[in-house]
Amino acid sequence: MIVKAVRRDRPRTPWVTRTVLATCCVVFLIGPASGLDPSYGTGPDLAAAQTAYFARWGVVPDELWHGLPGSLTTPFTALFVHGNWLHLLGNMLFLHVFGAMTEERLGRLSFALCYVVTGFLALLGYAAVHAHSAQSLVGASGAISGILGAFLHLFPRARVTSLFPFLFFLPLRFPAWAVLLFWFALQWPGVGAPDDRPGVAYLAHVVGFALGFGFAWVCRERPVRVKSPVNDAAGSTEGDRTT
Repeated sequence: MIVKAVRRDRPRTPWVTRTVLATCCVVFLIGPASGLDPSYGTGPDLAAAQTAYFARWGVVPDELWHGLPGSLTTPFTALFVHGNWLHLLGNMLFLHVFGAMTEERLGRLSFALCYVVTGFLALLGYAAVHAHSAQSLVGASGAISGILGAFLHLFPRARVTSLFPFLFFLPLRFPAWAVLLFWFALQWPGVGAPDDRPGVAYLAHVVGFALGFGFAWVCRERPVRVKSPVNDAAGSTEGDRTT
C-alpha cells in the first residue's frame, strides 16, 4: 500500500520530520545492513557483522529485562536502525507522507515527543510480551505507527491517495480514517505471531498506533496562536488570534 496525504494550504517546514528522515538514512548507509561499506566484508563476514550490529543497537528482550550494560538505551537507539533497504524505504515513505502535517498540527516539540515516546514504549511493550526472546528488534515502525495514530485523530477526514496491489495499483482517494484503520486491521492478525524467528513486530505497530492516537487526543485541546491583521477605528495593527 502506497499513500499520499493531500492538503490545500502551504505548511511550515517540517524540520523534525526531515531530521528523523535524514538520521535514519545516514545511520543505515554507514551501517552493515546497507552493504555499501566494504570494510564489513561480504558473504558470511557481512552477515556476522549485521547480526552483531543489530544485537548492539537493537532491542533484545532477554537482555533488556536482565539489565545487561547498555541494553536499557536500546529501545531508543533501535528507532534509528533498519534491517534492509525495503525496511528503511517503507518506514520513511510513511513518515514522509504523514509526518509533516502531524508535526505542523502538534508543533515541533510535541511531535518529537510523540515520535520518541511512542516508539520507545512500543518497543518496550513488545519486549515485555516476548520477554525471553533472543531475537533483536530494530526499526522506526513503532514510532511511525504512533505518528499514524496521531494523524488519524488530527486529520480523520483528510483525503489520502492510495495505491493498493489488489486494486491493480489504481490511484484512489479515501478518507484518512478508512486508510489508517485498514492499515491497523492488517497489523492485528500478526500480533500473536511467534517470536522465535525473524519477522515483523506487529505488536509494536499496534501499541505505537494506539499510543500515538492517545497522545494526539491529549494535545488536541491546546490553543494555537496565529498572527493576523486586526482592523479598528485607529487603523490596521497586528494582533493575536487563538484558534
